[in-house]
Formats: sequence, structure tokens, C-alpha cells
Amino acid sequence: MDATWAEGEVCSVCPALKLRAGAFDVSDRPGADSQYDRGRDYRVNVHTGAPTCVHPYRVGLPAAAYASAGVPLPAAQRVDVPVPAAALDLPEAFDDLEAWFVARLSVAPDGAMGPALREAESTAQTRFTSRDVAETLRRVLGFHLVGRR
Repeated sequence: MDATWAEGEVCSVCPALKLRAGAFDVSDRPGADSQYDRGRDYRVNVHTGAPTCVHPYRVGLPAAAYASAGVPLPAAQRVDVPVPAAALDLPEAFDDLEAWFVARLSVAPDGAMGPALREAESTAQTRFTSRDVAETLRRVLGFHLVGRR
């Protein structure tokens, strides 16, 4: 395994957990162009077949076709990639809810996690069931945002 990311830093279906930087593409957001491939156990681009991360701010790599088009990696191993506004929009698909919570809560100012959490939970419940929201929040808080206040 060449990956330099750990579980919790990225999504559970991210190729960054199994592959080194440059061996996967980075897209600016989840969408129809990238889907989970059960056989490979990570997301791939449905057109190119390239492993694809859909959260550049989580892997610290700008969106680019590193694997499929040979775009060179940035000079620094990880760069500060801001959370794009599109990542803060409530997703249509339940599969993207966990990543949405991580994005929403990661931009909360220090000391404001409580209000941000309540607002994100309330927003999520406008589209998803209370049970789905609660289960997703358990994973997010217990795994992705441990130690964040």
C-alpha cells in the first residue's frame, strides 16, 4: 500500500487510502462522473476508469487528472485547498451525506462546533430521514472529526 492518508482523513471509498498521490485523479466534487467500484473498493471516473477522489480539500491536492492525464503533482506534498462552495450544498444522494457533514463541520470556526452541528443536522433532515442523519453523524463525529471542538 502506497497511500499517505489515513482512515478518517478521507472518505472510506477514497482511492487515497490505497494509492499514492499521483496514482488517482482528484475531482472538484462528487457527481455522476465518479462512482464507487466494488471490485476496486474505491471511486473511479466512469469515463476514464481512473481512481478518483472527489474531495480535494481532504487530500490536499487541487482537482486535476493526475492518473488519467499525467498532470504533475504540486511541489508540496499537500497544499491548503479550501472547501469549495459546492461541497457545502446539501447533496441529493445519501452516499454523499457523510462527506457533506465533514465539509460543513470542517469550516466551522473554532469554538462554534455546537451551533454548526445543530444547523447541519437540521438542514440534513430536510432531505434525509432522522435515522440516516443520526447514523451518519455518529460516523462523522466518531471517526472523521474526533478531537475537533
